[in-house]
Amino acid sequence: MVVATNLPDTRFPEIEISEELVRRFDTSGPRYTSYPTADRFDYGFKQERFLPYLQQRAQSDSNPPLSVYFHLPFCRSLCYFCACNKIITQDYGRSAEYIRYVCKEMDLLAPHLGRDRRTVQLHLGGGTPTFMSHDELAQLMDATRRHFEFTPDAELGVEIDPRTVNEDTLAFLAALGFNRCSFGVQDFDPAVQAAVNRIQPVEMVERAVQASRDTGYESVNADLIYGLPRQTLDSFARTIDEVIRISPDRIALYNYAHLPSRFKAQRMVKPQELPSAETRLQIFLLSTRRLLEAGYVYIGLDHFAKPDDELNRARQNKSLHRNFQGYTTRAECDLVGFGVSAIGKVGRSYSGNVRTVNAYYESLDQGRLPVERGYDLSTDDVLRREIIMILMCSMPLRFGEINEKYGIDFQQYFAAELERLRQYEEVGLMKNENGEITVTPKGRLFVRALGMVFDSYLGQPTVSSYSRLI
Repeated sequence: MVVATNLPDTRFPEIEISEELVRRFDTSGPRYTSYPTADRFDYGFKQERFLPYLQQRAQSDSNPPLSVYFHLPFCRSLCYFCACNKIITQDYGRSAEYIRYVCKEMDLLAPHLGRDRRTVQLHLGGGTPTFMSHDELAQLMDATRRHFEFTPDAELGVEIDPRTVNEDTLAFLAALGFNRCSFGVQDFDPAVQAAVNRIQPVEMVERAVQASRDTGYESVNADLIYGLPRQTLDSFARTIDEVIRISPDRIALYNYAHLPSRFKAQRMVKPQELPSAETRLQIFLLSTRRLLEAGYVYIGLDHFAKPDDELNRARQNKSLHRNFQGYTTRAECDLVGFGVSAIGKVGRSYSGNVRTVNAYYESLDQGRLPVERGYDLSTDDVLRREIIMILMCSMPLRFGEINEKYGIDFQQYFAAELERLRQYEEVGLMKNENGEITVTPKGRLFVRALGMVFDSYLGQPTVSSYSRLI
């Protein structure tokens, strides 16, 4: 529970939230980029259990489009806050070998997808995708286009460390087809940057964002993290002011989860330098207020976007969605992931690749897909996944539509869940009337808590520790 003494009610253009509500509902919980969540995946799920889902898709005449993800794990230096699966190296030759194996994985997996490989999204994550050379990125994209058919309006996004790019690299990525980019900013304060071993002056980020615009990227995102060591309310307010001045199309405001027992890099963070729970809360409230006052729209969880950005348009037209990369503008897709630790979703399955490069290479050398874990979803899982997705995207949850699709009586099937939702309805975070549940504007801050009501796995043993809701 967050302790925030003497924090006054804070009113935003769309959101009204009080200290009492935060105290009452700011618990720990999943982020629901999937349901069931990745910590529930079964390590008995290998290639033999994954192939039938691929074959079922190949034999179907009505498939959702594809979303493709590549995990490129290499970084040239260690950021102490990082919880990603990464490899720190100065040996640029390692990435050339890795790209060859990623192409090998595509050669092995793609034929199982059948002929329908319409692709509406591609995302390069890491690690640092721009660690790769131009030749390696070109090789990767050439192989990808051989295996997948991008639609004319496909979104091709790439995560970028501002320290690794210049105008030429951004232009090169655009020439490869990338039309969206995301810059890791985290914090502009020099003391905070020193504490997390990531030095990048504001001028560097500003040049990269401007170059992206000049090159024609359709949407530019900036990632921020609050709760980092040496952060204060005043220092992060200055970071927010600079970000607003630079004016990216989207902003992700992440809450730092300090889990040094799970993530070795975080052991370099000095716990005594972390801001208090009260300071973290005030940073979040101040940041949210300033972003809204600057004209950004609160999408949900930790995402903000300009009113004319496609992410906000998706929120307005009810096509907003979530996947392993967070909020997205596209409707449900089958997701295929390539590279170490990449996660996919095909049909009623989730699949996760091995986490080490050696195991990845060994599996592919044996002609086997490098899947080491996954999940077979039951009908109840699929039902609850759809409900959680609707709530996370703040769309009306209409009982009649669920009843017709799944052949249930919603109010009877979820009687216990509806009773647990009453506490949120009583304080105005949601409404349950006329056969539908609606998340209110201020309720969008608590959509994770609403989703948790329908999570049948919470309370069962797990090795994961969840982050705070705010």
